[in-house]
Amino acid sequence: MSSTTVKRSGVDRFLSFIEKVGNALPHPATLFALFALLVIVLSWLFSLTGISAIHPGTGETVVPVNLMSVEGLHLILTKMVTNFTAFAPLGTVLVALLGIGIAEGSGLIGTVLRMVVLAAPARLLTFVIVFAGVLSNTASEVGYVLLVPLAAVIFLAAGRHPLAGLAAAFAGVSGGYSANLLLGTIDPLLAGLSEEAARIIDPAYTVNPACNYYFMFVSTFIIALLGTWVTERLVEPRFGQYEGDEKPEEIRKSTPEEKRGVRFAVIAAILFTAFLLIGLLPENGYLRDPETHKILRSPFMSGIVALIFLSSAIVGIAYGLGAKTFKNDSDVMGGMAKAMETLGTYIVLVFFAAQFVAYFNWTNLGLIMAIKGADVLKAANLGPVALMLCFVLVAAAINLVMGSASAKWAIMAPVFIPMFMLLGYSPEFTQMAYRVGDSVTNIISPMMSYFALIVAFIQRYDKKAGIGTVISAMLPYSIVFLIGWSILLAIWVAFELPIGPGAPMYMP
Repeated sequence: MSSTTVKRSGVDRFLSFIEKVGNALPHPATLFALFALLVIVLSWLFSLTGISAIHPGTGETVVPVNLMSVEGLHLILTKMVTNFTAFAPLGTVLVALLGIGIAEGSGLIGTVLRMVVLAAPARLLTFVIVFAGVLSNTASEVGYVLLVPLAAVIFLAAGRHPLAGLAAAFAGVSGGYSANLLLGTIDPLLAGLSEEAARIIDPAYTVNPACNYYFMFVSTFIIALLGTWVTERLVEPRFGQYEGDEKPEEIRKSTPEEKRGVRFAVIAAILFTAFLLIGLLPENGYLRDPETHKILRSPFMSGIVALIFLSSAIVGIAYGLGAKTFKNDSDVMGGMAKAMETLGTYIVLVFFAAQFVAYFNWTNLGLIMAIKGADVLKAANLGPVALMLCFVLVAAAINLVMGSASAKWAIMAPVFIPMFMLLGYSPEFTQMAYRVGDSVTNIISPMMSYFALIVAFIQRYDKKAGIGTVISAMLPYSIVFLIGWSILLAIWVAFELPIGPGAPMYMP
């Protein structure tokens, strides 16, 4: 047995263990329900210990609040509904996804992705596929269900191994999950969770959905370049020449109706962009702050979610009318409804996550942990680079056994954001580091929700393929993405570059 085989077997054994551990965990919604119960019990236990901490901002003594009391019971019963309805990420995700549902339901997103890939020169094919994979994250699952299998077909048609194309697309869609040139549903979702956590320390703190945009913009090109290098230098040579049964297919070009729809969508996008620029460029523009005339705390920044909805809806409807995929208003509403159909599990999860976050805030346990943890980290005297790289590794490790980015951040944010705020680092910066760690191990995590789908796609070209096949193909991407993204993060810290509009790296 060769050394390569031994190494692969070791990886398979390790990931089989991870898979068993992950499969043994309850449903994420059940986990949050259990965490909420655990917080109630812990609030009682810690209230008996006499533990306390001095708030560094106010100088007041912070003590645990016991929820296993009459007052705690009243709080739980009377706030259950408002905990859910006022949970910051809920409304933002629902509104953004309604607009994206129109664009997806019209066929615009699928057509644009196909046109971009088909227009790519042969020598740029890998780069374009990885790049398109990163951009597809704006529309949630469309990259997994459309671009990943399409990339395999494209590579086979180009005389290359289809699994190399599949791996490249999967690396962009999932490994580059937190990079993009556009804002997507994940941005307001994570920002809402970060805002909830930041308010443990500062009740008036706000986190805007575009807070990581500058870093994510640059990351898009870094991930596309790294993904291209890994595909062509490491992954594709290992696959060699394809000798399977699948025959090359001719990739369907856009129909005249689809081309007309794209023209309509481009015109609509230009008009909407003009509307935004007219409201932003003049000093007294209607999208600027009416009092300060600045952009940072303007209706434009606070209305990012509404703009995602409007832009997606407008270009989607324009495409639908041009391509005749939308014949009446019922078709438009059908696209929105279909997008909502996918959120049933998410809404259930949010209900329990909202209770957990609220209980955690009420008990003061998060604040006490943050103050104590900040004292320990201060004593360790780690620099910002070392501190954040350690945090990236923690997020990457947790991602192996818990796939949902929002579920992990709902648990981690109430602990780490207050802790790093007390050390002087902004919630936006902490969220940025989390997104790096959360993305890089998506492609090797059996707990990632689309992992089983990727296995099924691979088995079309290799009947004997399984989880080990996916892992062995994607592990190089995961390692290179982790190293490359961490270096980019270190550069950002070293030069104290802005991470997003109105988003500081350090606390004021």
